Amino acid sequence: MAKKVTIGIIGAGRIGKIHADNLLRLPQVQITAVSDLFAGPELIEWASERGIAKVTKDSSDIINDPSIDAIFICSSTDTHVPLIKEAAKAGKHVFCEKPLSMDIGRTEEAVQAAEEAGIKLQIGFNRRFDHNFKRVREHVLIGSVGTPHIVKITSRDPNPPHEDYIRVSGGIFMDMMIHDFDMARYLTGSEVTEVYAQGGVLIDPVFGKYGDVDTAIVTLRFENGALGVIDNSRQAAYGYDQRVEVFGSKGSVAAGNDHPNTTEVSSAEGVTRDKPLHFFLERYNEAYIDETRQFIACLADGQPLPVTGEDGVKAEMIALAAKLSHQLGRPIKLSEAAQLKREAEGMESHV
Repeated sequence: MAKKVTIGIIGAGRIGKIHADNLLRLPQVQITAVSDLFAGPELIEWASERGIAKVTKDSSDIINDPSIDAIFICSSTDTHVPLIKEAAKAGKHVFCEKPLSMDIGRTEEAVQAAEEAGIKLQIGFNRRFDHNFKRVREHVLIGSVGTPHIVKITSRDPNPPHEDYIRVSGGIFMDMMIHDFDMARYLTGSEVTEVYAQGGVLIDPVFGKYGDVDTAIVTLRFENGALGVIDNSRQAAYGYDQRVEVFGSKGSVAAGNDHPNTTEVSSAEGVTRDKPLHFFLERYNEAYIDETRQFIACLADGQPLPVTGEDGVKAEMIALAAKLSHQLGRPIKLSEAAQLKREAEGMESHV
């Protein structure tokens, strides 16, 4: 029997527990420890039910455990960079949830640390593993639509998050739309060169209280000449709205929403069907499983990662450009985004 891949999980909130349950589906994986700052009897019981022997409040217990091969970092975003650096120093492979950080400079430091240590670093852009979106990408790659001209991505949540989350989320472009920025690169196979973002507070004034918006549209320009449009909303009355389309010189390929079933009722009153699957846990359940499976497979056979630290850097750079575009009210080239951020930070430090 092949040696098991031993895993430690840092952060046992909702996403950490999802990854744990998905990892436990894989016969070659053993989760030996989980850490969480708020670990208590409930977490100990949860771990015990899954055969996870060790529960700790100290992440260093996991990082310094010589029996652990890889770490899933599912803690708050502000902890990602220091934990990646520590894991790299300890020679542990890392799966980290997005974004790596809210600061592009710190994100680059983390990616560099992983590269220098020779560890694998995969970013949690789970939508790349969605069965619908993968099929769209396959059609683009084999030329079914010809040369891509327009990419359209819609992402709308069923309900807005709680104020406590809004306060620390990093804003709609970094927290929510970053998935779509990665998806735009993934679907086209081309890099974004320019971003123009517009947004508004149309759902709840609490977003404006923290300098955020709840409704946004971003247009993109790609290196290959294609154009993109992304729209986000924090509240769609009918459920979780996740759609993409790539239009090209030979035609188009699109992926609509997933529904609980394909039943459609037609009558004199109209044609009806069930609403889309309600939220990301339902819609992307299989994608979460698949990204976990592929990470473990890469550790076992040495294959390249499907989503790298560099993918995380590039998505964050687009998010930064979108945020600056919204603030300045003009298109922002990716080549100028980092410099504009440094200049803004310099001005703030002199105030």
